[in-house]
Amino acid sequence: MTISLNGKRGLIMGVANERSIAWGIAKACAEAGAELAFTYQGEAFGKRLEPLAASVGSDFMVDVDVTDEASLDAAFDALGQRWDRLDFVVHAIAYSDKSELQGRILNTTRDNFKNSMDISVFSFIDVARRAQPLMTEGGTLLTMTYMGSNRVTPNYNVMGVAKAALESATRYLANDLGPEGIRVNAVSPGPMKTLAGAAIGGARKTYKHTDQNAPLGGNATLEAVGGTAVWLISDAGACTTGEVVRVDGGFHVLGMPQYDNL
Repeated sequence: MTISLNGKRGLIMGVANERSIAWGIAKACAEAGAELAFTYQGEAFGKRLEPLAASVGSDFMVDVDVTDEASLDAAFDALGQRWDRLDFVVHAIAYSDKSELQGRILNTTRDNFKNSMDISVFSFIDVARRAQPLMTEGGTLLTMTYMGSNRVTPNYNVMGVAKAALESATRYLANDLGPEGIRVNAVSPGPMKTLAGAAIGGARKTYKHTDQNAPLGGNATLEAVGGTAVWLISDAGACTTGEVVRVDGGFHVLGMPQYDNL
């Protein structure tokens, strides 16, 4: 089977640089034939994104702050004016204060908890609400999660709680939007060398540990995550919704490290 996204139009949210998971997905979608639009937050990220977007033939970039209702409204209004429909959205947005991504979750502050949940979880629901009217022929909503949602991961702390909530939101949105032909799924890569991943305390040790112990002998690549996203967005994923699809080399099946690494 050749998986094609020819004729599909999608919005990619969360590209920070060429090593971002969102960029791996965007590149794979473009190679499969999709037409893309991008959001970014702030001038600095816009400058990084511009050449990447141009490399996949896109000149459609919108500055968005997902905590600002007016900003989101303006972005989706611009999409509606540019395109007669929207086929998919990739939501790769999460945030927590770096100082609280180390040590114990006991030290999480109320303000950071609320902010992390707002940006990492509620924004997906808020985006889905605005994307739904544009998905006149059905579509796909994708978000990014991590195994720390259901297994304790050192230093992941409040982000683990936020990702658990995000996965639950994915299931509820899948049920809400299924009758309209809109599929909602989460992709769960293992640790990756991204700007976001680097913010977590002990990131290098975590990456090395999974790289050495995953059954397939390594961490996920941007190409593997991108390919999974293309499958879920394409017609080949027509009957998959409400899922957390793991792309972690099989690390999630382990009960302990491989024998040689005990």
